[in-house]
Amino acid sequence: MTTRLQLISHARTAAVARAAFPADEPLDERGRHGVIAIDRDISRARVLCGPESRCVQTAEVLGLIAEVEPLLRDCDFGRWSGRALAEVQADEPGAVQEWLSDPAAAPHGGESVIDVVDRVAAWLGGLTGGSIIAVTHPAVIRATVVHTLGVPPASLRHIDVEPLGGVRLSGRAGHWRLRFAP
Repeated sequence: MTTRLQLISHARTAAVARAAFPADEPLDERGRHGVIAIDRDISRARVLCGPESRCVQTAEVLGLIAEVEPLLRDCDFGRWSGRALAEVQADEPGAVQEWLSDPAAAPHGGESVIDVVDRVAAWLGGLTGGSIIAVTHPAVIRATVVHTLGVPPASLRHIDVEPLGGVRLSGRAGHWRLRFAP
């Protein structure tokens, strides 16, 4: 059975606005007023979201009743969570360079890029068909694209996902296709 999947990035938060590694935080004022186009057949879609408050709130803002899916959680940034990239880079320039250049590195004590791609691949492999809308994080969406295209995990760093941005996929039996649709 074919799965139709729409991944939506959570709406804007203070961390997004200040280029920080996210912590579990609510949407900011701008994020609470976001509007996007959602799959036309929402009545039949299973709606999932990451466990963080920013995903749960985004689903609510979009009028969706979502089931929390732990595998859609954000990358664990360890001790960097809640800190601005510029601040971390000033304090730990070598660690940031290692993290940016090596997808297996997790100098912050959390997950590496490879860990996130593997987690997302496992989640995708467990989907059994139907229509799914998933509110998640930019890192999860980028990992989905990397896995779908079969490109190296380091490619994740070359993909941007804006608040409320996302991607649509369709597939079955582990074979996914990116879908560009309005």
